[in-house]
Order: sequence, then C-alpha cells, then structure tokens
Amino acid sequence: MKPYKLYTYFRSSAAYRVRIALNLKALAYDALPVHLLRGGGEQLADAYRAVNPSALVPALDVGDAAAIHQSLAILEYLEETQPLVPLLPRDALGRARVRALALTIACDIHPLTNLRVLKHLQGTLGISDEAKLEWYRHWTREGLAMVEAHLARDPQTGRFCHGDTPTLADCCLVPQVFNALRFNVGLAPYPTLERIHAACAELPAFLAAHPSQQPDAE
Repeated sequence: MKPYKLYTYFRSSAAYRVRIALNLKALAYDALPVHLLRGGGEQLADAYRAVNPSALVPALDVGDAAAIHQSLAILEYLEETQPLVPLLPRDALGRARVRALALTIACDIHPLTNLRVLKHLQGTLGISDEAKLEWYRHWTREGLAMVEAHLARDPQTGRFCHGDTPTLADCCLVPQVFNALRFNVGLAPYPTLERIHAACAELPAFLAAHPSQQPDAE
C-alpha cells in the first residue's frame, strides 16, 4: 500500500488531529506542507484549490479520484478502513461520547479561534492585537471549561478522554491544548484535561505529530 498524502500545515490544529491518528494507527504518509501565511496563503492558490476547493487544511489523498477534506471526516475514514488500532470504543454509547467530545472541540472551540476568524477580526473589522487575543482567550477558556466539565463528571474518563487508550477525542484535545498554551491560556482550571494531555504527551504517536516535529516547522 502506498503512503497516504497529507496536505498539512505544522500549526494547523485540524491537520495535527489527523497526524496523531495516522501515527496511532501506524499508517505511513507523506506530508505535503501548505503554508497558510506565506504569499497570502498557499491554501488559496489554484493548485491547492484543485485538491480541496474549500481552501483549508488538512486534505488526505488516499489514491482515489479526490482527496478527503475535513479532519473529522478523515478520522472517521481512517477508522472505517484501518480498524486494527481502533480509535472509537466498541459500544454505541461509548462511540457517541467520544464523538461528542471531539465535536465539542472541533465545532464549539476551534471555529471561533482559527486563523480565518482571527484574520477577519483584525484585518477587516480592525480590532487591536489586544482585543484579538482577548477574543481568542475568552472562547478558548469557555470551550475548555465545557470539555473539563464533561471529562470530570463521567466515570468513563480514564487515563485518556475515554478509558485507558487514546481515541478520536484525544486526537482533537491535544492540538487544542497546544493552541491554548501558545496563546498563554493556562491549564490550571482544567485539571482533568491537563492530566489527560500529560498522558498523551508520553506517547510517541503524539510526540511525532507535534508541530515542532514537522518538516515545515518554523
């Protein structure tokens, strides 16, 4: 089987999720960096739009006619086609819980704090650097508090978000924590989340997916 081709950017949390999942499943892939800032954003060029008309990363070329876009769709595809290292529980309720945690991060936190939104706030609406950072930190804290509440109250939370092996929820959590720390949002108010993040940081699959380890890292 040929390696997958992953269109990625080292600091993209959505691409980071996919890198973690590929590593956990021990799947070979070639990283094809798409710089989101250089030249106004390489993702906006016609060459990349031909791969992903949404002009977003990641996209995963699996050798078929079109690349898969949207990180959670990619994660589900990998889970369905490469099930030997499962990232979803066997039971329906467990799968629903993991998906809910992943969606809380991917849908309730990330869209409000991603690069497109921050650029619009500052470049189009003209808000200051300080106001932009306050926006980012406010919505990050709100979102992490939601995740912490779900993790702390549920006995199914184990060493990781669900039990004692990583799931899709952990693939989403770690990149979001990376972004939070990058913008000086501390984890002290979220002790369960902080503990799980530390457990993930001990695993080679997470370490290899870290932005600092990517070929386009700056």
